[in-house]
Amino acid sequence: MHAARLTNAMTIDVEDYFQVSAFAPYIARTEWDSRECRVERNIQAILEMLSRHHTHATFFTLGWIAERYPQLVRHIVDNGHELASHGYGHQRASDQSPDVFFDDIDRAKKMLEDLSGQEVQGYRAPSFSIGKGNLWAYDTLLEAGYRYSSSIYPIAHDHYGMPDSPRFAYEVRPGLTEIPITTVRLFERNFPSSGGGYFRLLPYPVSRWLIQRVNSRDQQSGIFYFHPWEIDPGQPRIQGINRKTRFRHYVNIGQTQTRLNRLLTDFKWGRVDHLFMNQTAPLPLAA
Repeated sequence: MHAARLTNAMTIDVEDYFQVSAFAPYIARTEWDSRECRVERNIQAILEMLSRHHTHATFFTLGWIAERYPQLVRHIVDNGHELASHGYGHQRASDQSPDVFFDDIDRAKKMLEDLSGQEVQGYRAPSFSIGKGNLWAYDTLLEAGYRYSSSIYPIAHDHYGMPDSPRFAYEVRPGLTEIPITTVRLFERNFPSSGGGYFRLLPYPVSRWLIQRVNSRDQQSGIFYFHPWEIDPGQPRIQGINRKTRFRHYVNIGQTQTRLNRLLTDFKWGRVDHLFMNQTAPLPLAA
C-alpha cells in the first residue's frame, strides 16, 4: 500500500495555555478564570487552516472550555469536525479516584453532547495519563458511555507513557477501543512521531519521515495531535517556571502553524471516528 493512499487522523486537544499540566505548580486552578483566555481565536485560526486544506479533524475538548465558550463547540461541529472529550477540568486520570474520574468524564460528555446535539464517542486523558497504574479507567470510560479512548502514548517519558503497550488500535475492553498515539519502532524502541512538543522540536523533514514510515512500513494510519496554544506565539509568558518547562512549552512555537500547513499538504487527514470506528456520519443523541 502506498503511503499517499492512507489517511491519518488529525486531532486537536482543546485547552488553553494556562491549563497545561506542566504549569500546574505555577498556576492555581482558582486563577484560571482571571487569566486571558485565547482559545477562541486560536481555534478559529485552526478551523480556517483546516478548511483551506479541505480537512476534517477530531477536537478533544475540555468541558471547562465548552462551558465558557459554547459557540466554539458549535463552530467545530458546524464545520464537519468530530467533537470528543478531554475531560472537564484537565486533571490527570492518574491523580483521580475512580469516582472522581467518573464524575469528570461524565460531566464533560454530557455537556459536550448538550451543546452539539451529537453523541460524544471519544476521550483523551490529559497528559496521556492512563497507564499500568490506573487501567481501571477503561472500565469507568465504558460506564460513562464512551466507545473509544486515545489516551496511551507507547513511549518512555518522564510524565507519561506505557512503552510496552500495543502501538496501534486494539480493543482494550469489549466495546471500547484504545487508539494509541503513533510511534515509530526503531532499534527495539518506540520513538514519538505524532505531534506535540516533538513536532516543534524536530526539523519538519524528520517529522514527515516518521509519519511516512508508519504509513509505508507498518501500513497503518497515524494519530497526530497538537494544542491551540502551540500556534500562538503571542500568548502571555508564564513567569517563574523552570528552564525545562520553559523550553518544552515555548520551543519553536512561532513555527508551528507553518509546519502544520506543510503537514496538511503532505498527507491526507481525517477524523478519528471515520478512520477507526467505521463511521461516516455523526451519531445523533438517543431520544
